[in-house]
Amino acid sequence: MPFTMASVSEKDRDNSDSRVQSPRPGTPEPSSRQGRRNAQLDAQLLDDDGTISEKLEACLKHIFTKYCVPAPPPSDRKGRSLLTPPEGAYLTQKGLDAWARDTNGAPFSQETKDELIEFLDVTDDGGLTLKGFMQIYQLQTENDEEETWRDLSCHGFDRSLTLVSTRREDELDQNSTIREPTSSRTVDALSS
Repeated sequence: MPFTMASVSEKDRDNSDSRVQSPRPGTPEPSSRQGRRNAQLDAQLLDDDGTISEKLEACLKHIFTKYCVPAPPPSDRKGRSLLTPPEGAYLTQKGLDAWARDTNGAPFSQETKDELIEFLDVTDDGGLTLKGFMQIYQLQTENDEEETWRDLSCHGFDRSLTLVSTRREDELDQNSTIREPTSSRTVDALSS
């Protein structure tokens, strides 16, 4: 006999022990922040005026500096502090491609590069300036904040806009420390 609501007796409906209870009745809805451990609000990307917040600006300067010319002095690249670009820094076509590849998985098309040169702040030679880089993120964040969060994550920033160690950065740091002793042994061997 197939099961139907009519086959449930009145006695069973009134008996609360026969009802199926949720194994976790206090579990909040997935979209709710209730009950989250270490709940922390995302940092603000745009300030109250709709411009890039100071924290986001510091993160974007760090990302820009990884790809710009002139590069910052080597002493500025050590440690976990945020990088700042030298005065007059810009992204060459090569730096722009490297940034796009690290952020989106592929370099920009020539059509996209032409649009960047036409509408954003660039040098006389077509290099993207820091101001132009900020313009990209201003427009992107206004239109799709989640896309900006994804970009920041690709470059090692969490939702509080803190630079956290990424596997890639750790590998680079580890490889550079591994190479240094090897290089010095090679120099010692050559000088003996």
